[in-house]
Amino acid sequence: MKKISPFAKNSRESSTACHMADALKFLIRVAADAGLRSTSFELSDIRENLLQLVERGKRHSAGNGESAAPSTQNQKCNQNEGTADSEKSSFSEFEKNESNVRFYCREMRAVFSRAVNARVWDEDGVEYIDFLSGCGSLNYGHNHPVIKARVIDYLIGDGVLSGLDLHTNAKREFLREFCQTILVPRGLDYRVAFTGPTGTNAVEAALKLARKITGRRPVVAFTGAFHGMTLGAVAAAARNDHRHSAGFPLADVVRLPFDGYQEAGHVELHRYEAMVNDPAGGLELPAAFIVETIQGEGGLNVAGSEWLQELAAIAKRLGALLIVDDIQAGCGRTGEFFSFSYAGIHPDLVCLAKSLGGIGLPMALLLIKPAYDQWAPGENNGTFRGNNLAFVAATTALQLWHDARFLASLSQSADLIRSWIDRLTTDFGIAGVYQRGRGMMSGVAFANHGTARRAAAEAFRQGLLIETSGAHSEVLKLMPPLTIEHDVLQQGLSRLRDSIEVALIKDRLKPAA
Repeated sequence: MKKISPFAKNSRESSTACHMADALKFLIRVAADAGLRSTSFELSDIRENLLQLVERGKRHSAGNGESAAPSTQNQKCNQNEGTADSEKSSFSEFEKNESNVRFYCREMRAVFSRAVNARVWDEDGVEYIDFLSGCGSLNYGHNHPVIKARVIDYLIGDGVLSGLDLHTNAKREFLREFCQTILVPRGLDYRVAFTGPTGTNAVEAALKLARKITGRRPVVAFTGAFHGMTLGAVAAAARNDHRHSAGFPLADVVRLPFDGYQEAGHVELHRYEAMVNDPAGGLELPAAFIVETIQGEGGLNVAGSEWLQELAAIAKRLGALLIVDDIQAGCGRTGEFFSFSYAGIHPDLVCLAKSLGGIGLPMALLLIKPAYDQWAPGENNGTFRGNNLAFVAATTALQLWHDARFLASLSQSADLIRSWIDRLTTDFGIAGVYQRGRGMMSGVAFANHGTARRAAAEAFRQGLLIETSGAHSEVLKLMPPLTIEHDVLQQGLSRLRDSIEVALIKDRLKPAA
């Protein structure tokens, strides 16, 4: 039995909703072909314009030998015409047994079963284009063939899987590749600490080490920040709902405005420095500053290079360590392996995770300048810090950074996204649409905070996986794999534009409050 759409109450509503969505997309395409730009709509008269578009659509279709009936972009609508019992069966095991804390599956109601690079299929065979990439953990796509083959070979050869911090050949090969491919060409000198499987493990280790080295407790974090959900990391997070979830007082964090927050810039950094140095300023010397160069969960806010340089200089003057959380923005997401390269800074500590594991395998590490490698043996540890299968995948993924074709394709994909966003903001700037982010970590912000969520929901109906970001979920966050085929990228961008147009029209059709 086929399943019902999660966005309709019954199969008839599902079918009607799908056909209406297809009709709207058809009219939008007709409008574009007829030279009627969406931004030229006098949206207060949208109903009249839609009637005019119907007539244009009939003439346009007749002139091109096309049927005026709308066509579906993918199989979703046809497969949605099922029964409520079918959907209940599809999701019942999850809803019965999995915690209420689950999140993404509520936004994207499907049971996924197969994935290749930037394409994912659900158990009904419906295909989706992935602009989510496991929230940045799949920079090299789903099941990259070279990485997958190496992982399979390692398993077949009975390689060590969990090794704590024991020496293994898989770890040695990773360390050698990471130093030779990533650190040495960039003139960087770091020790590598394997902290555990997730990014928040690396953040906790960084905060602990900074406090140990300096003998101080306060840490400076920024508006819009997200660093993880364990106690130390969530204390540095900015969102109130994340902080309240700790159920515990979160102390020893000083909050400063991120670059551009309410027009903030260097002045706020200098004022903080002056207050710390003033005996009557009321602030203690900090142990560290922790910052994301691009705030992944905070709305794709980008720190300017001069602001980052000034932040690094102030940290040095105050005797504090500069920690860059490169968990989501790193591993090539911005075009360079490290997101901070554009600013020309050398952080004291760098947190890496997510796509470091190459193929979605959990792996995290902390890069430490040699002078600050002051751990006592075993002072920071974790059972799964020796995930050798992840080391194998990570080593293979790093070798892609020698491949000129990979680098050229990455640059071209970033250019395609930027050009697409530029066209979008030109066409819809009057509706409050703005560019955010950088490289393959770019996005579109909306003045109407509900537009992004409506566009993301419509995108899912059109076969595109994408999430929102920002304090009000006001940013559509484009994070396709770095390895996405350019034709698939273009197809995904086309679906996303259709979804945004539908969301913008819905915004204007909403009755006035």
